[in-house]
Amino acid sequence: MQIIPAKTPGFVKTLFPNFVWNIATDNKELYLTFDDGPTPEITDWVLQTLKPYKAKATFFCIGNNIEKHPEIFKNIIAEGHTIGNHTYNHLKGWKHKTKNYIKDTERNQALINSKFANHDSSIETIFRPPYGKFKTKQSKKLQELGYKIVLWDILSYDWDKSVSEETCLKNVTSTAKEGSIIVFHDSVKASRNLKYALPKVLEYYHEKGYVFKAL
Repeated sequence: MQIIPAKTPGFVKTLFPNFVWNIATDNKELYLTFDDGPTPEITDWVLQTLKPYKAKATFFCIGNNIEKHPEIFKNIIAEGHTIGNHTYNHLKGWKHKTKNYIKDTERNQALINSKFANHDSSIETIFRPPYGKFKTKQSKKLQELGYKIVLWDILSYDWDKSVSEETCLKNVTSTAKEGSIIVFHDSVKASRNLKYALPKVLEYYHEKGYVFKAL
């Protein structure tokens, strides 16, 4: 059940101007993001689905999943996508002390950095809080450490099993516009809606002349 609207209201963005909600552009560009991977089968399916459209995306990865599935993580990098930090243990910030939350995030960033040690790609420390929830102290500390905090313009609601495949698709196609940052999940939980909506989103906007870029 959608409690939070699929499109982030403008007033919410103004309350938190230091977070990245969308990219300011008049060009036909969209920014697909995928949270919670890397996940066996699902993440590689996403990579193969993006490829025909030459679509680049940003994957906000959980450190625990990176360690369990290093080859899939390498595939994301090899395809030229951007990596973001989604904490090591998928922590909900409200439930954890700031010190522990930052430690968990930094653990994941060290892991991500180590995977790029012998790679040509540059690393920008971008972060998305799991569930979109963290304390003000946590966000301020992360920004002090140099993290760029990325939220979203559009939630697909692919993870919500009460949301139909058609609604998941409509959440994106009825609201996304130039510069929108769109949230999907490369997770088992989201796979039904993801596998229905993502190919159709790519085709819908491709036909309208849009390109898909990584952050």
